[in-house]
Amino acid sequence: MTDRRQRIHALVLALLARQEELELLDDDHAVPRGGSLGVGGDPGSWLERNRRVVRRFQGLVRTAVTLDALIEQELCSDQLAGDGDARKARNLG
Repeated sequence: MTDRRQRIHALVLALLARQEELELLDDDHAVPRGGSLGVGGDPGSWLERNRRVVRRFQGLVRTAVTLDALIEQELCSDQLAGDGDARKARNLG
């Protein structure tokens, strides 16, 4: 696993840990709130719930990727600033 992927993975886990309630996907045999899919249940509501759960996880992953990119950008700009300071010191010395 690459360093970047490991960082993103750690960020996703940290974001998940901050969630008050972690919803997981239901399988097609799950019993939705107060009903049953097999006996007059609404498969549309089951599907919509799973879509919401997937979108929530996608949002967490996008947030982690964005945070990682911002951190990487800050590190690179700090390194560039440090390199510039070192060059100035060499030119002055």
